Amino acid sequence: MKKTESIFETIPQVFNHTVVQNSAKVAMRTKELGLWHDITWHEYHAKAKKIGCALSSMGFEKGDAACIIGDNSIEWVMADMGIQCVGGVSVGVYATNAWQQVEYVVNHCDARFLFVENEEQLDKWLMFRQNAPLLKKVIVWDTKGLLAFTDPMVMTFDQLLEKGSKATEAHPSLFEDRQAQVTPDDLAVLIYTSGTTGPPKGAMLTHKNVTWMASAVEGTIRVNKEDNVLSFLPLCHIFERLFTVFIHIKFAYIVNFVEKPDTVMQNMMEVSPTIGYAVPRIWEKYYSNIMIKMADATWFKRIVFNTALKTGEKRADCVMNFKTPGFFLKGFYFIAWLAVFRKLKERLGFENIRVAISGAAPISKEVLRFFQSIGMNLIEGYGQTEGTGVTTISPEDKTKFGTVGRALKGIDIKIAEDGEILVRSPGVFKGYYKSDKATAETIIDGWLYTGDVGEIDGDGFLKITDRKKDIIVTAGGKNITPQYIENKLKASIYINDTVVIGDRRKFLSCLIMIDEDNVAKFAQDNKIQFSTYKDLTCDEQVIALIDREVKSVNETLARVENIRKFTILPKRLYEEDGEVTPTMKIKRKVVNEAFKDLIEAMY
Repeated sequence: MKKTESIFETIPQVFNHTVVQNSAKVAMRTKELGLWHDITWHEYHAKAKKIGCALSSMGFEKGDAACIIGDNSIEWVMADMGIQCVGGVSVGVYATNAWQQVEYVVNHCDARFLFVENEEQLDKWLMFRQNAPLLKKVIVWDTKGLLAFTDPMVMTFDQLLEKGSKATEAHPSLFEDRQAQVTPDDLAVLIYTSGTTGPPKGAMLTHKNVTWMASAVEGTIRVNKEDNVLSFLPLCHIFERLFTVFIHIKFAYIVNFVEKPDTVMQNMMEVSPTIGYAVPRIWEKYYSNIMIKMADATWFKRIVFNTALKTGEKRADCVMNFKTPGFFLKGFYFIAWLAVFRKLKERLGFENIRVAISGAAPISKEVLRFFQSIGMNLIEGYGQTEGTGVTTISPEDKTKFGTVGRALKGIDIKIAEDGEILVRSPGVFKGYYKSDKATAETIIDGWLYTGDVGEIDGDGFLKITDRKKDIIVTAGGKNITPQYIENKLKASIYINDTVVIGDRRKFLSCLIMIDEDNVAKFAQDNKIQFSTYKDLTCDEQVIALIDREVKSVNETLARVENIRKFTILPKRLYEEDGEVTPTMKIKRKVVNEAFKDLIEAMY
């Protein structure tokens, strides 16, 4: 890294520097009508400039907020960059949010402008337009189905760009003048947390927070201009925002946007990224799909795969315990890679991945071990929005089972007396927007109180044991960490998610959400008749199947941690019902209340 780059502490400074150095290079790629289209850094900058100038000409002042709602796209990112470059605060909204949730964020952050993807998202604004008086304009970037629609409050993305061109002609230095006013301590983005325990809170991240984090990651993960990433996680989440926006403008690699959320696997094969990243649910889905397909393969293919996998697991166990595989193990693994793993990774689009990262929630050891076994370097990271996304991450060449890596350079970690993880770094956020009380409870004497419980081992690797508020104290006074048990259960290809119950109870029980695809296949293979999801969850053979999976996990746990009873939930969990967050984390309080009758029946 060049020494001169360390002076860049605002988004406009980093962005301008990268554009000057890489003007004609491809910055982003998007797929339309079956073809991938390139967008250069020059084009990216030109459109961000027009957006910023258009907003400025319509009264968008420094410190004002603008919201963006929609799936990942070049327009989302260009709007994000344009807003930040003129000193505005960019606020992402989950595309899956109901209109009431969109209304809450738009009003809570005092948004002046709202960017929406399409007719579906525009309809949400129409539901609360009378209750958002501060909004000046709503900008739509996909006008399909809206050609006959007119409204004085609504303009298209193209009209915004045209307005930006005219504003630039009238004031040639407008964009540069606004950029020059941005300081490192100004707010860059408001990231609204998922809200597992109540209304979402707006975490205030400054320009210095996000530019520092982009540089800090490089100390552990190698990033360069030749890299490719696939953008598909929600852009309003800090995990995706880092890779698609903040780290991207620092290192000038190529960001490829998926066509839509359900084409991730297809686009992964087409792009073959060099850096992969996803939440555990995605890696678990890949894992279960592979295992279920292998169960359907011919006996010969099953034998070859299982033999190769055992070899891979032995190698993974060596590598992830800092041991060097022996000569014969290396030889057998090379044969396994040549015969099985090479082709498997090609079919998944993983053949070029140098490092893959799992973050935003804990991943089971079994899933992590599987990917390491097939030769994909899947590592785990840990952090939270309030710390600008990353606190620890495993080095590419030194991953350790059961840990989430070491602290990034420049980050201090200490464990409080009650086991809570405390973090101090230039990435620690400014606080919660309009909530001094919540800020004071979270940042004390410069330390971020994470709410997570963990420990640091002799090698400096951090191990997360649970969320502080989730720890169960049984009727017998035993402290149980439910997350550890839940991760073991989720390693089953037939279990999608679980909630362990047991606080003040005589024994542990759990609610289980089945993996619908894999359980449905089990039902078909065993000629089980079902027509609805509920039918599937109530079938005796399915219950017996899950019972075997639970008993298998119980054998690996201490007696006090054993799940004595379980209930399969008779319905899917939906974000719309408030049961899960947009990142698919279960809202324990909501689920416990919604299914309290099922819980009580187990006791």
